[in-house]
Order: sequence, then C-alpha cells, then structure tokens
Amino acid sequence: MTDAAVRRIRLQEWREVRDIRIRALRDPAAPIAFLDSVDAALARSDDFWQMRAAGAAIGENAAQFVAVVAGDAGETWVGSVSVLLRAPGDTDTVGRAVSAPQADLVGVFVDADHRGQGVLDALVEAASAWAVAVGADGLTLEVHVDNARAQAAYRRLGFIPTGLV
Repeated sequence: MTDAAVRRIRLQEWREVRDIRIRALRDPAAPIAFLDSVDAALARSDDFWQMRAAGAAIGENAAQFVAVVAGDAGETWVGSVSVLLRAPGDTDTVGRAVSAPQADLVGVFVDADHRGQGVLDALVEAASAWAVAVGADGLTLEVHVDNARAQAAYRRLGFIPTGLV
C-alpha cells in the first residue's frame, strides 16, 4: 500500500496546485490524458492559479485531492485528482446532458515513481467519498481510447467502459 497521505488541497496551496499540474503535463501520456499543455499552464497568471486552488479547496462544485509523502524536506505531492460536480441539466465534458447528479474525475495524475503503490486507489477513494457526501449519483471519468495504461488502472478500480464518446 502507499505511504502517501491523501487530503483535499488547502486554500493557500495554489503554487503547489500549479506545480503538480505542470508536472502532470510533462508526463509522456499528457497529450492523450489532458486537454492542456505545459506552455498554456506556464502562461497562466498567479490569479488564475489562486482562483483554481480556491475553488478546489473550498468550492461546493469542485474538489482537488492530493497524495502527499512526508520527508525530511517537508511534504512532496506525488499525485492529484480533481472532481467536478455536475447537476441535472448541466452538460458533461463532451456536451451530453446530465440527468442525475454526477461527479467527474479529471486531471488524474500520479508521479511515475509512485505508480503501482496504491496512490491512485487512495486518490480515487477520497474523490469518491467526497462525491457521495455532496450527493453525486455516480463517479465518471473519460479515458482516451489510446491510453491503455490508464484504462487498465481504472478497470482494476471497478470502472466499466460505457462505450460513449
């Protein structure tokens, strides 16, 4: 199991939010895993990252969870997942109408040297618990058809393909 502790981000941790996002975007799978780029992330203002962190730390419609490893130099963030709450009448990331409250996992990332150690499991468990607590009827995510590694990891956690694109 993992030695990482999982928790919701804190309001003042916008720099860490930015930094883990940039690390995620530098991952070799990033082009098929994220709808973002390193250059775009680096171009965003501090205000953008502060607002993003605020929404994910204390917002009612979004939350970001991080896996943190404690060390001699302090905490190191080794993984992250965000959850977006969608209400009936909203649309999901591909424009489909949402009929019941659902929570979408987005921005899932685990540092390469912490994969296979339970970090993903702990992040998804925290995200799922939050989703249930805020009344979501389901936990969904989207995985690129060419991202076999991610597909296998999510199947292992009990996600099933819907065939919807």
